[in-house]
Amino acid sequence: MTTKAVRLEEEEYSGQLNWSVWKKVLGYARPYRRYLAGLIAVAAILAGIDAALLLITRGVIDDAVQNRAEAQLWLWATMYIALAGLSCACFLLLIRLAAKVSTGVAYDIRRDSFERLQELSFSYYDRRPVGWLVARLTSDCDRLSRIVAMGTLDAVWGSCTLIGVGVVMLALNWKLALIVMSVIPPMVWMSAIFQKRLLSASRKVRKTNSTITAAYSEAIMGVRTTKTLVREEENLGEFSDTTGEMFAASVRSAILASMYFPLIVTMVSVGGVLALWLGGVDVMTKLPTSMSIGTLILFITCARIFMFPIHELSRLFAEAQTVQAAAERVTGLLETEPEIADSHEVRSAIETHNAADPQPGLAIDGLPENIDTIEFRNVSFAYKEGKGVLKEFNLTVKPGETIALVGPTGGGKTTIVSLMCRFYEPTTGEILINGVDYRKRSLHWLQSNLGIVLQTPHLFSGTIRENIRYGNLHASDEQVEEAAKIVNAHDFIMEFDDGYDTQIGEGGARLSTGQKQLVSFARAVLADPQIFVMDEATSSVDTETEQLIQQGLAKVLAGRISFVIAHRLSTIRSADRILVIRDGQVIEEGTHSELIHLKGEYYELYTNQFTEQRQEEILAGKEPQ
Repeated sequence: MTTKAVRLEEEEYSGQLNWSVWKKVLGYARPYRRYLAGLIAVAAILAGIDAALLLITRGVIDDAVQNRAEAQLWLWATMYIALAGLSCACFLLLIRLAAKVSTGVAYDIRRDSFERLQELSFSYYDRRPVGWLVARLTSDCDRLSRIVAMGTLDAVWGSCTLIGVGVVMLALNWKLALIVMSVIPPMVWMSAIFQKRLLSASRKVRKTNSTITAAYSEAIMGVRTTKTLVREEENLGEFSDTTGEMFAASVRSAILASMYFPLIVTMVSVGGVLALWLGGVDVMTKLPTSMSIGTLILFITCARIFMFPIHELSRLFAEAQTVQAAAERVTGLLETEPEIADSHEVRSAIETHNAADPQPGLAIDGLPENIDTIEFRNVSFAYKEGKGVLKEFNLTVKPGETIALVGPTGGGKTTIVSLMCRFYEPTTGEILINGVDYRKRSLHWLQSNLGIVLQTPHLFSGTIRENIRYGNLHASDEQVEEAAKIVNAHDFIMEFDDGYDTQIGEGGARLSTGQKQLVSFARAVLADPQIFVMDEATSSVDTETEQLIQQGLAKVLAGRISFVIAHRLSTIRSADRILVIRDGQVIEEGTHSELIHLKGEYYELYTNQFTEQRQEEILAGKEPQ
């Protein structure tokens, strides 16, 4: 997929700092308030140490000027070394506390974000590529965790230092202190001017970064398609356009930041110059009320020290502008509500059931565990963007029945199964389980009773045994192997040197398509579901693998409600009912023999496919079956 295809229209926020967003982010620091309290206390001690060092510097100079050889420099040196050692210890403690907060907040944000992704409905993933989501869980979370910890440290240390230095200057010469601090109002005004521009530029950088991350992901997953269609040059051009936008937005953000910091430093330097000029004139008068040389040097030093916390606070302010874009996106993900979720009544029923002793035969929502009937009653469905897919669909299914769905692409077959699995919910009408609308039952209970085998199975990195056991994490090795034997996967597994402990690589790269499908079947069987779904499960495998799957189907589907979407009609001849779906409606229904005798659309589909199969067998030099 190209970079153009993964662009997303994201929400735009106001140009001002969104304090409600930061309130939510800082809420993640609440479990670490002990460490934050320690952080604040140590930062306050450091600020006091800085003020004390200034007074020691003043005392050394005045003592040396007044007493010359009799000055007690050793005493001042001892005090200075002691305070410097205490300062080092405080800095080490600060770093340790900040690391605890930073790593803890990052862990909690990632955990909650991943948990929310598990809860969100399929429709959420329909509109967002993988790379877009990965950016939220990686770079955005990292930036947030850093600013919560280090930002708190810088804010507390900077504020305490400003207060400490300010108190010292005011106590020594309040007039000169006010002159030095007169630069603060212009700095506040300057910060207000840059705020909106910095925030706008940083949002543009983050949005473009999400697009680039998504493009990376899509390009890697679709590399085979890209190479077979010789699309490398075109994809590179489109990717270059996107990275060009990222470059331009990053340069603009960097220019604004590079203008902001020097202006702040310049304003602070003006205060130092005023202190040197006015204080120097006062010292030169040599009046009894004149300040000492040590006090003048202290003020000059204070003006210089004054610059560092202001610079840090200004940097923190600018960083907050850039990180807010990440905060908005992460909190937006965390606040996204799944379109399909248990109602308040269902959650209350689950809590009541869990509080009491579980009764045999009841599910977690307190209703019967066993599924006796599934009924579609006047079900219609339409996606948000597009026309209706299903119209007034009616169907009743009981355990032991296999329902086959056939028909042209886009007719509504997969939609029926998705609705039954409650990946989506009907636009109108009801789906009843044991006569009860399935929206009044637990979503977890329903989907834990599903066994699904897709056309393109997804396997996880790890061993064959681990992938099969994914259907039931508590299954023993014997149960895993029994499931593999049921679907005729055991023989090919044992041909590997490591058998069930064979590493299959990312996405099952070391297995053939047919082998991956058999492992997927075994995984579904191990789950022991009440409802079994096969969505084009044999369309991408060879005839030999299809026959292996067919041999195991009788055991797999026995006693279960089964839905089979099939392109190869030979796999559904034994189905109890075959529904021919076109344009969201059932146009034919019956068994295989009934529909063949009807000589309608199913008859045409079957005979055409049978003819094509015979021709392929003849061309391959095989005896027609």
